[in-house]
Amino acid sequence: MAATAEKKDGIWETVKTVFWALVIAGVFRTLFFQPFWIPSGSMKETLLIGDFLFVNKWAYGYSRYSCPFAICPISGRIFASMPERGDIVVFRHPVSGDDLIKRLVGLPGDRIQVREGVLYINDEAVQLEDAGDFAETYERQGSAGQYPRCENAPVGQGGDCLKGRQIETLPNGVSHYILNIEDNGFADNTPVFTVPEGHFFFMGDNRDNSVDSRFPQATGGVGFVPFENLIGRADRVMFSSAGTSMLAFWTWRPDRFFHSLRLD
Repeated sequence: MAATAEKKDGIWETVKTVFWALVIAGVFRTLFFQPFWIPSGSMKETLLIGDFLFVNKWAYGYSRYSCPFAICPISGRIFASMPERGDIVVFRHPVSGDDLIKRLVGLPGDRIQVREGVLYINDEAVQLEDAGDFAETYERQGSAGQYPRCENAPVGQGGDCLKGRQIETLPNGVSHYILNIEDNGFADNTPVFTVPEGHFFFMGDNRDNSVDSRFPQATGGVGFVPFENLIGRADRVMFSSAGTSMLAFWTWRPDRFFHSLRLD
């Protein structure tokens, strides 16, 4: 009988331990970090399809999208902190409600334009430096099984898919890679966008493969994003899978473990 009671006590202790571990993990996720799995190639090469990361939810304070508790406002933010150009941000699409991840390039009051593929901020071109080609294998990627777009298309199955690569430096000194697939594409020449107060302008680093703030919301684009729609900032990849599932450990990319998203 004593052995049976000890066994029951041991099982109960295990159940309690698992329960409190899940509670703590849930609180930690709710208050501080949110997991995010990269589903598309719009932020290559900074973020690859299959990258897994945690989003810092308190980087900009809390809003109704980043804090589910009653203390958070229906609109606006509490404990607010202003984002900076170059931040990689997860935000809620103003129309569809989907969670997206892009790079912040335009602050409230900025004039943003793209001319011949070059980003202009307040009528000044950003600094660009050629950085060779970004190469990846032409094959299906991620759970959606999408093929990458290539500057050197057409490319056969298993061939080298190349994109022109440059280092772009924003006015505040933040540098990052951008990729080019085609010249004079649909979003390589835009009108001037004046970012409204309380809103932000986002672009993907894979410039010809990103539906972002260059595209109006009426046509499925992102348009201007209100401050309250920002969920948090991404700083580091935790791990990455080149396969269709994060559980397929044989497809994990060893060089992406705890990979910093800053280009130092």
